[in-house]
Amino acid sequence: MGTLSKLRRMVLRDKVSVREAARRLNISRNTAKRWLAEPDMVQPAYPKRASGPGLLDPYKEQIDLWLRADSHRAKRERRSIGAYFEAIRAMGFTGGKSLVYCYCRAWKQKQDNAPRHAGFVPLSFELGEAFQFDWSCEYVVIAGLRRRLEVAHTKLAASRAYVLVAYFSQAHEMLFDAHSRAFAILGGVPKRGIYDNMRTAVDKVGKGKERSVNARFESMTGHYLFEAEFCNRAAGWEKGRVEKNVQDRRRHIWREAAERRWASLAELNAWLVQACQDSWSELRHPDWPELTVADVLQDERIRLMPLPKPFDGYVEQPARVTATSLVHFQRNRYSVPCEWVNSVVSLRAYPEFLRIVSVHGEVVDLPRSFERDQTYYEWQHYIALIERKPGALRNGAPFKTMPAPLQELQRQLLKNPGGDRVMAQVLSAVPLHGLEAVLAAIEMALQAGRVSAEHVLHTLAHLKDRQRTEVVGEVATPLALQTPPLANVTRYDSLRTSDMNADHVEANHVY
Repeated sequence: MGTLSKLRRMVLRDKVSVREAARRLNISRNTAKRWLAEPDMVQPAYPKRASGPGLLDPYKEQIDLWLRADSHRAKRERRSIGAYFEAIRAMGFTGGKSLVYCYCRAWKQKQDNAPRHAGFVPLSFELGEAFQFDWSCEYVVIAGLRRRLEVAHTKLAASRAYVLVAYFSQAHEMLFDAHSRAFAILGGVPKRGIYDNMRTAVDKVGKGKERSVNARFESMTGHYLFEAEFCNRAAGWEKGRVEKNVQDRRRHIWREAAERRWASLAELNAWLVQACQDSWSELRHPDWPELTVADVLQDERIRLMPLPKPFDGYVEQPARVTATSLVHFQRNRYSVPCEWVNSVVSLRAYPEFLRIVSVHGEVVDLPRSFERDQTYYEWQHYIALIERKPGALRNGAPFKTMPAPLQELQRQLLKNPGGDRVMAQVLSAVPLHGLEAVLAAIEMALQAGRVSAEHVLHTLAHLKDRQRTEVVGEVATPLALQTPPLANVTRYDSLRTSDMNADHVEANHVY
């Protein structure tokens, strides 16, 4: 093309002869005349030179298979061009390595220039029509440890308002809690929810749109009255707005979150809610650039369905209490009241705690841990057992977590014979009078230097009487005297005089 441009300028503008121009450009005069005869400036086309079969032609199909297979592997696992050359040379190739290198480079260039994906149709949603849900994996430092978190992304398809909630796993109870929090923050429930085929929602993927939906997930959708819609296999573009939200939030919110240090997951989630709400006022809506996401959300909240009470999204399973009054859940052990030993209880898992329900309907809530191979004791669960086996106090693992005053009292009592029984008497007062009252009595007994069960119980009874007196003295009544009573001893004389007159009248009327 550059030679043609020079030829046209030399002949048509500078009036140089065709012969001289062809000589200066080192082209044939006939070629120059043919180019100038064209009415438009067209790129010169040369016929492709026909050639016979090359040395590499019998091996091109095999090299294509190798290149296509390696394109699906990680970079560190791909074979080099030298490995291809050695492989085909063992198969009988007699050419040089440059032929293999040029062919592989041309193949990769062709693949890079080829269209990677099919076209997509832009989607449009009405206000209050749908929301999209997805999970992402992020890393932050919590309590001094770098932890992997599963982050739930809930995004309204129309207003683009989104909510992020972080968890330690993608279990059912986390999924239900993420919906409850998101709907409460967004101010209502859309009519449809768009998901991928996650295991917590879909038990089995059938043909087309056929899905076997999980029973607990179906219960949640029925509670909030929205319709669940699942994408086709490997069709993430059907919920592309929340997919893009994952990418955008990693550059925005999670970059700042990763730079901070968090004391707990609850602190991180509180910061995430505030960060999401702040960004709504900063982000411009893509369809209406003059409005922010917060502005459009105000209009969409009017179209959302009313928010019911939160869905009780627990996952229930039976558990047997061991002889040591422990229940096992996800490779951890939790203590329960010793009265439940060897019985089957109902274990209900929530995102932040475990609720244990006995066969008689008694309920115990325990803090949930996402560590592994840990045992969590509550020493008050073993008080009834210690009354029968006080000797276990000396090395009892649950009682190592008692408050400091109780441990000090135990240390002093166990110095004397029968101190374990005395300590058992003190512990038996905790269910009756409360832990705070018993601790106050123990501290007073330790200060007085009298460490005995009788002294602790006497001090406890004294404190209870004082509290009861204070409560009685502080009883308020709505009744009030209009005229306060006054001390008037003369009234007695007036009453006495009236009585004497009455007796005199009766005496005069006796016949």
